[in-house]
This record gives sequence, C-alpha cells and structure tokens, in this order.
Amino acid sequence: MTTIAELPPGFADKVLSAQSTFRSVMDAMARPGSVQRIVPMAGTAGPMMRGTAAIALTLFDHDTPLWLDARMSDSSDVLKWLKFHTGAPVVQDTSIASFALISDGGALPSLERFALGTNEYPDRSTTVIIQVDALDAGPSFELRGPGIDGVATLRASIKPFDLFERLRINEALFPRGIDVVLVADEAVVAIPRTTRIVSKGA
Repeated sequence: MTTIAELPPGFADKVLSAQSTFRSVMDAMARPGSVQRIVPMAGTAGPMMRGTAAIALTLFDHDTPLWLDARMSDSSDVLKWLKFHTGAPVVQDTSIASFALISDGGALPSLERFALGTNEYPDRSTTVIIQVDALDAGPSFELRGPGIDGVATLRASIKPFDLFERLRINEALFPRGIDVVLVADEAVVAIPRTTRIVSKGA
C-alpha cells in the first residue's frame, strides 16, 4: 500500500512546468491534429501516462470534478496521487465531470453520458482525455476545421477505433459538444468539437 511519502512527485518546478504544459495543451487546441510535446515530469501513478499526469497537475483543482474509467479508478495509487497533487473531486456521475480520464479507450462510455454544455454556457462540458498507444503511427486520419490550414493528417493508434465516428455528435450539438485530448506518453493531440474527420486511411 502506497503512503503519501511514497507517491510519485509532481512537477520539480511547479510554475515553469505548469506554464509549459498549459502552452502545449493550448497549442494543441489551436492546431487540431498537430502533435505537441509535454515536458516530462518526475513520476506518475498506476496506469497514468506522463502527459496525462502533467495535464492533471496543470488543469485540475478542487473546483474541477473528475471522472475516471474503471482502470484508473481501480488504482488506489492514482486516486491518492490525484487527491494529494490536485485536490480534484472524483465523481461517479459522468454528466457533472469537468474532465474524464480514460486509460482504456476500448471501454469509453457513450459520449452522450458526459456533460455536453448548454447553448448559453457551452464551456460547461466534459473534456475527455484518452490515453492511446501512439500519435505517430497507425491509421491516418484527415481532419478539417478551425485552426487547420486545409487538411491536417494525423497518424494515430487509437481506441476506440470508432472515436471519430462517435465525435460526429458534435456536428448536431454545436456550440455544445465534447472536446477530446489524446495522450501517448509525452505527446498530446487535441480534437476540439469544431474538428471534423474527412477521411480515414489504413
């Protein structure tokens, strides 16, 4: 059983590392489909990747309800780490979560179960962070939308395999919808609700 003293540390330099991570996430959101790098941190807990941990340390606090998938929530080390380093309350109700951490994309719940925001407050939706196998290999996806000059090509090994098909719900919901962040170790790609897949290759 891991004690607080044995928990993996957070950022060595909290201010600089948080600023760097925030810039990486914002650059990813501004340029959908582009792979951004997050400066590695000292350690992570359980199945949490280094990029995911850095995002948690940067964006989560006691005012950001957090939903964890089964693999994350079954790890006492993850729960302790998140509580100690972020204070974010872990909730059971997906519809009130500000963020969702998904370590097993194959078991991703229906996106309609998460908070979708309102027309008045579209930002009150869940940002879904999904850990994936790779963001530099695998099937290719062609994306269009704001922040993309023409077409962006993303090669990624993603579960669930039909993620982009599921994200088509955003077209009918806009300005409401779900924003997704994909993480592969220290690499991050954002798929905002305004991004559309135009084709998928082998």
